Amino acid sequence: MRVTLLSYTRDADEICAAAGRSCYSEKPADEILGTGDAEKSLRQIVSMGHHSVIEHAVFTFSVSGVSRSLTHQLVRHRIASFSQQSQRYVPLRAPTYVVPHTVSDDPVALKIYEEAMEKIWEAYSKLVDTVPAEDARYLLPNGCTTNITITMNARELLHFFDLRCCERAQWEIREMADQMLKLCRDVSPTIFKDAGPPCVRGPCPEGSKSCGHPKRLKKP
Repeated sequence: MRVTLLSYTRDADEICAAAGRSCYSEKPADEILGTGDAEKSLRQIVSMGHHSVIEHAVFTFSVSGVSRSLTHQLVRHRIASFSQQSQRYVPLRAPTYVVPHTVSDDPVALKIYEEAMEKIWEAYSKLVDTVPAEDARYLLPNGCTTNITITMNARELLHFFDLRCCERAQWEIREMADQMLKLCRDVSPTIFKDAGPPCVRGPCPEGSKSCGHPKRLKKP
């Protein structure tokens, strides 16, 4: 898996802080930008539930080497933009696929998994030379790799991290979300300071389904 931050709103913390302050000021955002304590202002505004201000920050990622199983989950986050490699127009010549850790750690399971993949790709390679790739792709498994471009605003990213950085999230999308969060924190530390699963900020909401291993609970 490779996760790259392609583009992002520069000075996102300052811009979102200025946007938020402009709601309570006679001055427009361009006159407020760069004045005052942006971190303090932004944290105060967001803590009041005024989350729309962080929608002004947008982040675009390139993700490759992930499975179709992951992207099927990912596109359920509808307040986002996605551009995925097409199996209709891009024949998959090399047998590249994701192997779950539970499979790779078990020699017997790994042998079964790899043998099945080899048979699938052998059949696919024969079909793709005789029928359109869009028809041959029906043979391909969820585990085959793909690449996808993702764009989300900061508000949706916080929601995404809330769900997908949780230990109860599926392992592959959790790994991707963790990498995305690290990249976001590097460029927008204020917006993403407390981002992550709910247990980063307080008690776990999962009840009896909790993993039982909170990452960090705030002291009362």
